[in-house]
Amino acid sequence: MKTTLKRTRAVVFHTIVFLLTIAVAAAGQSTKVSGTLRHGSGLLDIPVASVLPHMALMGTYSGFWTSNEVDFSTDGEVRITGTEPFEGGWNGDLALALGLLDFLEVGATVQSLEGTEGGGALWGVFGRLSLLNPQIHGLGLAVGGRYLSSPDFGDGVEYAPTRLGRADRRMRDRIGTSSIDTEFSFYAVAGADLPGFDSGFLPKHDFTLSAGWGNGLFKEGDGLEWHEFSDSEGWFAGAAWHLQVGHSKIFTLMSEYNGFDWNLGGQLDLDGVVVGAHVLGVNYSTDASVYRSSKFGLKVSVALCAARLCKATLRDRPVGEIVVLPAPPPDTVMVRPPLPTGTPTTICLATGESVDVLITEGGATLVGPSRVALEELRPALDFAGTYAESRPWFEAEESIPFDGREFDPSAGPVRLSCDAIRQVSEHMGVPLFVMENVREPWEIVYVPVRPGVWQAYEAGS
Repeated sequence: MKTTLKRTRAVVFHTIVFLLTIAVAAAGQSTKVSGTLRHGSGLLDIPVASVLPHMALMGTYSGFWTSNEVDFSTDGEVRITGTEPFEGGWNGDLALALGLLDFLEVGATVQSLEGTEGGGALWGVFGRLSLLNPQIHGLGLAVGGRYLSSPDFGDGVEYAPTRLGRADRRMRDRIGTSSIDTEFSFYAVAGADLPGFDSGFLPKHDFTLSAGWGNGLFKEGDGLEWHEFSDSEGWFAGAAWHLQVGHSKIFTLMSEYNGFDWNLGGQLDLDGVVVGAHVLGVNYSTDASVYRSSKFGLKVSVALCAARLCKATLRDRPVGEIVVLPAPPPDTVMVRPPLPTGTPTTICLATGESVDVLITEGGATLVGPSRVALEELRPALDFAGTYAESRPWFEAEESIPFDGREFDPSAGPVRLSCDAIRQVSEHMGVPLFVMENVREPWEIVYVPVRPGVWQAYEAGS
């Protein structure tokens, strides 16, 4: 046991050193979902299908207070025999997570920093592979795992870690003929990242939904009366409501069920620094035990991108495509007023497709057979593609990290032909293009500002 604990601590130590060493190379991207209490990004105690952006580093310190004055006492078979005095207090945890390649997240955790009940702190590592990122595709799927060391009370008995990150003599590795395997937890999770609804009284907002199944900490310990009141056999689910309350400032409300407990929380993201409060186990009405009682807690997360605080952004609302009505039947006679006039122009969209429009002398864009001004159709109808206009990072003229270098705005906006460019990457959901006839290493990339208008970004020296 002691040898295993030393090895685990060594793995965690080297993992943290590795994460801190490469954090300075983090790309300047955005993040919206902050750290869970103990295991990387997610809601409160459950994972989501997304991962941190590439090279984004996030540290989270969290904890909760226990106010129980008594807890269940158990016999050698861990059956309840009565109650005994319980010493409550603060339970603190620390986690560090790193996003890699926009589809992988790895990290390390130290739990029960105060060393509850003499069992010492718990050490662990975790990781998640995003098979389909909901922040890009709307729907997502991921698989992941968590490893947590067992507490060591020095009595030769094998113990198992608990879902609260506490050392507990009652949670043994083997109880009778049954084994409790909470050291390793594997899970699969599906999710959705949904844009909010347009309304006259709510700020811009969106939603994160998450549901999945796991073993280990999500499932083990069911059937132990002192440990659980009800369980879901490993199923978990949760939802978050993100509201934009200022530039790069998001307030989030969360609700989840982790397989044993209902948890509620709220947090405020202040340009990459997240502070939050939560209540664990709101489904319990008594203080029967530390696991079957409500607990109030706090957390703070700091997310770094390119050694700078990450900017939190919401998902873009979908825009409709331009609808072209069919021509009237041949036998229909219609009297029409003169159509507006303009200069025929071909513009290149962010999708890489060309569209023919008319541009009036006043600069209005006319579309469709009736030559309707595009401004009259928005926001219900618009050109396809995602554009940089009105994005905070574009308005602030921030650098774009790409191909291992920083690209800065160069000169004024230009118009490009779709035949002359090709897409090579994207930045915060906005595609990046280069000239078709230019090969690596690229010195200039182009960002679609709005339909037909592009901004060049030039690599720094």
